[in-house]
Amino acid sequence: MRSPRLAALELRRFGRGRLPRAALAALLLLPLLYGALYLWSFWDPYGRLDRIPVALVNDDRGATADGRRIAAGDEITGKLLESKVFDWHEVSAAEADQGVEDGTYYLSLRMPADFSERIASSASDSPETGALQVRTNDANNYIVGQISRTVFLEVRTAASANASRGFLDRIFINFSDLHDETAKAAKGAADLRSGSAKAKKGSKDLADGLKDAKAGSGSLAGGLVKLNRGAGDLKTGSREVADGTGQLAAKVNGVAADVRPFLKDNGKAIGDTARLVADTSEAVRHNLDLLVKSAPTAATAAHTAADDLTEVHRTRCAEAPEPDPTVCTPLGRAVTAADDVADVADDVKALVANQNGDLTALRGRLTTLEKQAKALATRSPHLDEDLESAVKKINALNTGAHKVAKGAEKLHTGLATAKTGATDLDTGVGRLETGATSLDRGLVRIKDGSASLAKGLGDGVDKIPDYGKEDRDARTEVMADPVRLASQSLHSAPNYGTGFAPYFIPLSLWVGAMVAYMLIQPLGRRALAAGAPAWRIALAGWLPVAGIGLLQVAALMSVLHWGPGLDMAHTAGTLAFLALVTCCFAAIVQWLNACFGAAGRILVLALLMLQLTSAGGTYPVQTSPGFFNAIHPYLPMSYVVEGLRRLITGGGLGPVWQGCAVLAAFTAGALALTALSARRKQMWTLERLHPELSL
Repeated sequence: MRSPRLAALELRRFGRGRLPRAALAALLLLPLLYGALYLWSFWDPYGRLDRIPVALVNDDRGATADGRRIAAGDEITGKLLESKVFDWHEVSAAEADQGVEDGTYYLSLRMPADFSERIASSASDSPETGALQVRTNDANNYIVGQISRTVFLEVRTAASANASRGFLDRIFINFSDLHDETAKAAKGAADLRSGSAKAKKGSKDLADGLKDAKAGSGSLAGGLVKLNRGAGDLKTGSREVADGTGQLAAKVNGVAADVRPFLKDNGKAIGDTARLVADTSEAVRHNLDLLVKSAPTAATAAHTAADDLTEVHRTRCAEAPEPDPTVCTPLGRAVTAADDVADVADDVKALVANQNGDLTALRGRLTTLEKQAKALATRSPHLDEDLESAVKKINALNTGAHKVAKGAEKLHTGLATAKTGATDLDTGVGRLETGATSLDRGLVRIKDGSASLAKGLGDGVDKIPDYGKEDRDARTEVMADPVRLASQSLHSAPNYGTGFAPYFIPLSLWVGAMVAYMLIQPLGRRALAAGAPAWRIALAGWLPVAGIGLLQVAALMSVLHWGPGLDMAHTAGTLAFLALVTCCFAAIVQWLNACFGAAGRILVLALLMLQLTSAGGTYPVQTSPGFFNAIHPYLPMSYVVEGLRRLITGGGLGPVWQGCAVLAAFTAGALALTALSARRKQMWTLERLHPELSL
């Protein structure tokens, strides 16, 4: 009897009653329980995350930075509610904690009270990191916790990028402010250069004028010395020669005739010169004070600007993972220019500091000269009157020798005082002349230094970037998120169910074959008793289950395609490949049952477990322990899963052809082993009549 006929006789048993027919129908639909129901239950879980209740807590009280109100918590809350990633519930912190604990909410997301303050602190001296607080409870559901970590990682990345945009925008604004302030400093340095040039001219004029004043004060002192000597002689003569009053009067009138025209004609000039000397001394003293006060401040400001530029260059270029050469190159030149400016400012400061002793002495001498010049200006109108009074007294000597002697004594005393003042005036003018010469030399250095400072600051202005709003926004956008993930998925699965179909479909077909051989005998007893050839007995036991398997494939794939919506890149190839898969599984299960009897059913189940754990259907097999990696290449389901992935989602068909070869080899080998088992069972033994285990 041929194998197809033997197979038909085996199937005919299921048509002899309602229960056998129902069993056959259940057998055909059994893979749907494993394949269709399993895949349908989590066909697209990520598309239904909006049904998961999640607590959202916004305790952020906001903050103010640079006059602008920041409410990062409100912004994130609004975007989350709009996104509908989860079923958000805005609640208090206590309600969220209780809900996560009792399972009302699967997890909670909380923005703490200082969330905006921490984000705004990025522009302060003590920056802090803002923390989004996520709380999960794996006792509610472990997978939801894993999904939430991925979702909240994107939320955190978006929030961090937003905070970085604000921080970088302030940096670029500071660059613009630095540019403007450096421009002001350059203008101030130019003004200093112009002012120092004028001061240099004034100091030279002052030195020349003081030189002339020194010559005049020397002549005045010498004349007063002579006058004082004459007054002494007058005093002596008036006492010794009472009878020579006439001669004395004539002699005094002669001297007065020489002195009075000089005093009368030059009295105003002497007063004007003295006042000019006093005013000039006061102006020079004030300019010295301004120089001493301004030099340290300018040096400090130059060093502060240089340090700020150096810090920006270090963070943006020296320590940055990927420095931008278009920014770092001009920024480096700006740092060098700022250092040069600081050195020039230090030179000016050092000049003032090194000359401080002389400047202090000069300031004191200028004050003394100012007082003495004012005193001389006050006395100058009365010199002619004093001399006139003396002449009158001498002319009146004829009326009384005693009056002349007394007047001569007074004249001698007054001229002694004038002699001392003239000497002091001459000395002071000499010192003032020396100080004016030193001032003139110092102003030469100040003029040269201010010119270098102005040039350096002018060059620095051109090197410091001045970003407009559009340019600033573009640079901020790039630097806040410099690296973006341009992901591309080749032959992507549209949903979770499609991705797992290559794993659950062979599982259902294996279970179908396993249950089929619980109802259908792997080796027909009639064929064994009739003495049919072993290979025919093996085929007769395999063909019914293989045929049922083909019907199972048709039913399962029809339901998956028109039910959840499984789309296959190669529909015909998928069906043909699954036909080979179910024939292979039927052959393997038949051999295990035929060879090992009741124990074979346990081996079929054990082999299923090994294949499920080593096929790489969920996680890559490389993530499994070494044992499963070792058995992976030797089990048929490994090749079935890999081939179905290419047939369903697309890609190269090399693994499909390899799988076909492996499955064909497994099928042929299993049928050969089954035939060998059939041949052994044609001989009845005591063990077969009384088996040790029966299921």
